[in-house]
Amino acid sequence: MRNVLRYAAQVLLYVAFGVALGYFSSYPVFRVLAPGQALVRLSFSHGAQPIGPCRERTAEELAKLAPNMRVKLVCPRERAPVKVEVEMDGKPLYQVTAAPAGLKHDGVSTVYRRLPVPAGKHTFKARLADGPDGEFKYVAEQAVDLPPGKVLVIDFNVGKGGFVFVE
Repeated sequence: MRNVLRYAAQVLLYVAFGVALGYFSSYPVFRVLAPGQALVRLSFSHGAQPIGPCRERTAEELAKLAPNMRVKLVCPRERAPVKVEVEMDGKPLYQVTAAPAGLKHDGVSTVYRRLPVPAGKHTFKARLADGPDGEFKYVAEQAVDLPPGKVLVIDFNVGKGGFVFVE
């Protein structure tokens, strides 16, 4: 009799677990975007220019150094921060100044941002400044038709000429 009760309780618990698992696998419904919206993803890593120019050491400076440290040209390790601005239809959508990674601030600056926008035709303009002067040297503009649920990725690649818009 005890075995029958134990097996019945076990079956009941398995059925309850299966029902709960089935319910939570379908409900509540998860929506990535609200109806009528599209998504813009700004995502890239970029190593900016050094914060200053290289300089030559004087003969007195070289004499003070150990023989194995006598390098004539000295360049700063630190990189400038990367400044990015994205506009949609002439209005600011996102702005960020990304500091370089690393203890000595000599790594790449990484930007990732997920921006829900209304679906439809839009003109995006992206600007990037990667020098110590803060001047925008890379500018790109793209007209895009984004249907609901569509994702537009804005990437930056110096080898490809700057900003790349991927639908």
